[in-house]
Amino acid sequence: MFDLVIIGGGPGGYPAAIRAAQLGMKVACVETRTRMGGTCLNIGCIPSKALLESSERFMAAKTEFATHGVEFDGLRLNLANLLDHKDKVVSGLGDGIDYLFRKHKITRLLGTGSIPGPGQVSVTAADGASQTLQAKAIVIATGSAGATLPNVPIDEDRIVSSTGALSFAQVPEHLVVIGAGYVGLELGSVWQRLGSKVTVIEYLDRITPGMDAELARALHKVLQQQGFEFRLSQKVASARIDGDAVVLSVEPSNGGAGEELRADRVLVSVGRRPYIDGLGLDAIGVARDRKGFITVDAQWRTNVEGIYAIGDVIGGPMLAHKATEEGIALAEQLAGLPGHVNYGAIPAIVYTAPEAASVGLSEEALKDAGVNYKVGRFPFNANSRARAKAQTEGLAKVLADAETDRILGVHILGPEAGSLIHEAVVAMEFHGAADDLARTCHAHPTLPEALKEAAMDVGKWAIHSAR
Repeated sequence: MFDLVIIGGGPGGYPAAIRAAQLGMKVACVETRTRMGGTCLNIGCIPSKALLESSERFMAAKTEFATHGVEFDGLRLNLANLLDHKDKVVSGLGDGIDYLFRKHKITRLLGTGSIPGPGQVSVTAADGASQTLQAKAIVIATGSAGATLPNVPIDEDRIVSSTGALSFAQVPEHLVVIGAGYVGLELGSVWQRLGSKVTVIEYLDRITPGMDAELARALHKVLQQQGFEFRLSQKVASARIDGDAVVLSVEPSNGGAGEELRADRVLVSVGRRPYIDGLGLDAIGVARDRKGFITVDAQWRTNVEGIYAIGDVIGGPMLAHKATEEGIALAEQLAGLPGHVNYGAIPAIVYTAPEAASVGLSEEALKDAGVNYKVGRFPFNANSRARAKAQTEGLAKVLADAETDRILGVHILGPEAGSLIHEAVVAMEFHGAADDLARTCHAHPTLPEALKEAAMDVGKWAIHSAR
């Protein structure tokens, strides 16, 4: 008998297993992949960020080094080494999770998990052998899978998902990305920096849906300047292979005459769906919403006693760190502790260059909710450290309640925005005001001073603002 059996060893499942074991529980974790870490580690966050880091350095060598007085001849790309670095990062982190499971004496089971009934988890190995575990509590943490498009068949060769886009054997001459969300823009950035012409087709009239619109417009402009071609308010009706090329039929989203577009490779990046295949949820009556996400209450309990769910499979922000926070909080609740997740303070980052990062509400969300708010902005081209780095694109933006000054949202486009946003996350976690951030001493010269000045600008007293 296990105290806890977790189905899924991704960024929700494996931290939940470790935290539960730390709290004295007997824990088992069922995972289909030989390497733990789920989509994030194996084919998502980690390999894509390794490629982004490497490709950004390659682009900097081509375009930025001369500004700093570094000149050389004969720059070339060794794609095999670049991809090998990505693979080593992934394998090393996977080995680290295995070590932590051994250290905490967590039972790790390789196979497909299903739930034949409350308190039972059936595990089927690749060779067909199966066993049934008894559990006081079961957590579903199976994550999500990439959504697909009708008439655009993914073969992971010419037409690929994000998985295939991690390992092209050669740099595509022309890459078409279907979908202008976070994943599409990040992987498009990788191959654009390495030499591809990148065309992004988006059904909506803007990129990065859900992001603060001002930030999205600024990011759109920067990516266009880098060489991206955007086709907004368009959709892909079909795709076919023609020799070494893919031919796409593209037409306006709201109807009208279409055209054909040829590409060497096509990346389909149109969102994700909950991965619940083979769990047997219908047979045991686990409730789901109309989109297939498992329905849970504030304690991540499903409608079936003893069965819980976390991460992408329950919807909300489909982010690895959101799943991790849920897994840890649930493990603590099962141990009798007050585990909690503040969904209003979960950061989101687009790892383009410059990065775009947000936490809290966008300006559009505040307007829709009828909230009376104040806004402060500060451009990176007025930040001394950004000038020294020769990376001056973007701005920091702070939104605060007009009456209480409490920070409601922070949005940053600029160098290292993904790191800078966490100061705002901590401030919001403690219900901080814009003036708290504005009056906190920041070392000079640093990038975080841009966030401080944006907070100062909420009160219209930013020192280095031209406004």
